[in-house]
Amino acid sequence: MAELNITPLADRVVVQPAEAETTTASGIIIPDTAQEKPQKGSVVAVGSGKKDEPMTVKIGDAVLYGKYSGTEITIDGNDYLIMRESDILAIV
Repeated sequence: MAELNITPLADRVVVQPAEAETTTASGIIIPDTAQEKPQKGSVVAVGSGKKDEPMTVKIGDAVLYGKYSGTEITIDGNDYLIMRESDILAIV
């Protein structure tokens, strides 16, 4: 994982989404148009938290998030999501 030159503010985190599944368990290849957006990723940057609410997640955590959570951003050709910590459903 390369060094990311972005610092999220307050309770926001930057997540690098996992790669979308390209084949099914039985070996059928899924075309790009039918692939679902991943709902799992890795935390690459964490904000400082709110005044009375410290951050629960830390850099390197594998997390699950909602299907439509976050805002997509591209930095140095890599896709990331920036979202509030409350959009994260679980740490895996």
